[in-house]
Amino acid sequence: MTPLLHRTRLRSTAVFVAAALASQLALAVDPFTVRDIRVEGLQRVEPGTVFGSLPLRVGDTYNDEKGAAAIRALFGLGLFNDVRLEASGDVLVVIVEERPTVAQIEFAGNREFTKEVLQGALRDAGMAAGRPYDKALIDRAEQELKRQYINRSLYGAEVQTTVTPVARNQVNLAFNITEGQPARIKDIHIVGNKAFSESRLKDLFELDTGGWLSWYTKSNQYSRAKLNADLEALRAFYLTRGYLDFKIDSTQVAMSPDKESMSITVNISEGERFVVSGVRLEGNYLDKEDEFKSLVTIKPGEAYNADQVAETVKAFTDQFGNYGYAFASVDADTEVDSASRRVAFVLKANPSRRAYVRRINIQGNTKTRDEVIRREFRQFESSWYDGEKIKLSRDRVDRLGFFTDVSITTAEVPGAPDQVDLNVEVKEKPTGSVQIGAGYSSAEKLALTFGLTQDNAFGSGNRLDLQLNTGKFNRTLVVGATDPYFTADGISRTVEAYYRSAKPYQDQGGNYTLITMGGGLKFGVPVTEMDTVYLGLNAERTEIKPGTNIPAAYLAYAERFGYKSTSFPLTVGWSRDTRDSALAPNDGRYQRLSGELGLLGDARYVKTNYQIQQYVPLNKQYTLAFNGELGWGKGLSGQPFPVFKNFFSGGLGSVRGFEQSTLGPRDVTGAYIGGTRKITLNAEFITPFPGAGNDRTLRMFGFVDAGALFGDGEKMAGDGFRASAGVGVSWISPLGPLRFAFAVPVRKKTGDRIEKFQFQIGTSF
Repeated sequence: MTPLLHRTRLRSTAVFVAAALASQLALAVDPFTVRDIRVEGLQRVEPGTVFGSLPLRVGDTYNDEKGAAAIRALFGLGLFNDVRLEASGDVLVVIVEERPTVAQIEFAGNREFTKEVLQGALRDAGMAAGRPYDKALIDRAEQELKRQYINRSLYGAEVQTTVTPVARNQVNLAFNITEGQPARIKDIHIVGNKAFSESRLKDLFELDTGGWLSWYTKSNQYSRAKLNADLEALRAFYLTRGYLDFKIDSTQVAMSPDKESMSITVNISEGERFVVSGVRLEGNYLDKEDEFKSLVTIKPGEAYNADQVAETVKAFTDQFGNYGYAFASVDADTEVDSASRRVAFVLKANPSRRAYVRRINIQGNTKTRDEVIRREFRQFESSWYDGEKIKLSRDRVDRLGFFTDVSITTAEVPGAPDQVDLNVEVKEKPTGSVQIGAGYSSAEKLALTFGLTQDNAFGSGNRLDLQLNTGKFNRTLVVGATDPYFTADGISRTVEAYYRSAKPYQDQGGNYTLITMGGGLKFGVPVTEMDTVYLGLNAERTEIKPGTNIPAAYLAYAERFGYKSTSFPLTVGWSRDTRDSALAPNDGRYQRLSGELGLLGDARYVKTNYQIQQYVPLNKQYTLAFNGELGWGKGLSGQPFPVFKNFFSGGLGSVRGFEQSTLGPRDVTGAYIGGTRKITLNAEFITPFPGAGNDRTLRMFGFVDAGALFGDGEKMAGDGFRASAGVGVSWISPLGPLRFAFAVPVRKKTGDRIEKFQFQIGTSF
């Protein structure tokens, strides 16, 4: 065998050097015609990979240039440590030594991240099981792991790698991680402030030096992203108070030698405070200057406010969009008089051209069907661009509750200056929720409630509900389904079936039971974008099973109308919801009016209920919330109001601090039988949880509740009211909104059942 090239031990870091050397050593070889090519030394690499990379084929003439090119090509694959070519007659022999591959990757000492997260980080760095092993990749992998820990403020994290050869030219990699302690913020200083105290400015920051709840908020762990957000909050604070020339000169972050604490120093220049001297409009305002002037929120004579400027520019741009001018531009130029510290604004507008929407593109909905999103749109394809309709469409999609974020961007259509595309980007969230509640009392003992709700079943937008109550005296099973677009016009349909087994609370015990079984069909008709009217019909069968200590009111009703009764109540209702959030509202109002009319069947009655909630934002952190509920029922055609349709009050959802459903009239047997007229009033002052910053998912509230329940024919007097006060915590947990309440009755009567601590998941107020 005649050597074509001298054997050369080559590593990946010397590919080009080896290729050049091979080229020089091949110069003395005479060209020959290749009759066959044979590859030796392969273990896992497919022969086709080698043959496909060679610049030579059978029948080609071999020369030194093609030999050097072959070596460069094979080393370029990154799969081999050694490559050499030999000739056996006119057969070209390619001899390779494969690089080891990574068989397994393990981690030790990792607590901050799961194994899967770290494996994903290494994969992004080019290292994963089954890939070729490269010492250079080890260094890159260690740096990537350290970067992951730095993002969590673990600046002292150390990574050591152990490489263990195993069978079949493979290696196992073990990354031993010493995480250390997170770098805590020791000090935050703001230098250069004169108009405002340092403590006032530091209150704007999400970052702080820590508190007793820092284990949850991690507010004392340094993050560059959080610091940048805090600096923007600081800048906005000054720019909204007239400091036009405010600037942040520098920011220093000093870390301790042990990398476990750091100090932050922010150097600022406040500048002078400017007052607005005037505002004027220039440019094309579509002959609607007066209309645009009414949108100006910049107020002459007051301090310069960057928020007012941005708000005015946005209002102008949106107004142009309402007229179809999707490409309108509005610039707020300033005329600054430094001597008098006054600034005038010139709002220059250029509406550009009118446009219509060519196509609406939806992205990010991996589960929700396109039609569920599109049917909420009020801006249509091939229609004139309308900014107001686009905003309404975005809000309607957001109110579905299926997405954590909904954004709509406008894109020009190449070659069509009067057309735009709307790109809708949504981020889906889990739409199933579990509602769990528990309470303990001397009457009910341990009562559990369970609810399972799927708001977007199978991506269809339909809602499925299951409610279960396992109380000793009150048991409930409700199954329902809602199709929000039963018709193309947006009429919803709800089908519900229920079973309720109830016995009013009493001290003496008993074995009587009140059973209600039924089902219903309800339709919701949208009247406006905010208002919906509901119409429905139920079929119910109520049975009073007699037993010991049956309340006299139940016995009297049964003796007059029978122990079994059937009714077909007609239900009507109306709702309006303008809250900014259903889970953690800060602003807006919710109203609900429902009525039930029994004209068919054995029972004749009317029952109505009205509820209103109002949320008043005091500022970014504090909110006042009010809730009021009125209920009224009356028998018709000379019949008494059905006792099994009575209202109940007390406990969560009404007057906290009292056991559930124990307010109001009591039967001569001692049973709580409810009433026909109900009044509930609640007020809450909602604040951030101490140490949690402005996290709206975890908040505290103080509350005052008052309520009363009156029986049929009973005089509605002030002495019938109960009241309580207390504090609570609300947390939007993975299972749903969780609320704890500790209440102390401040107005009660002898014999009232007190339950100071209560909690429930999935409720408000």
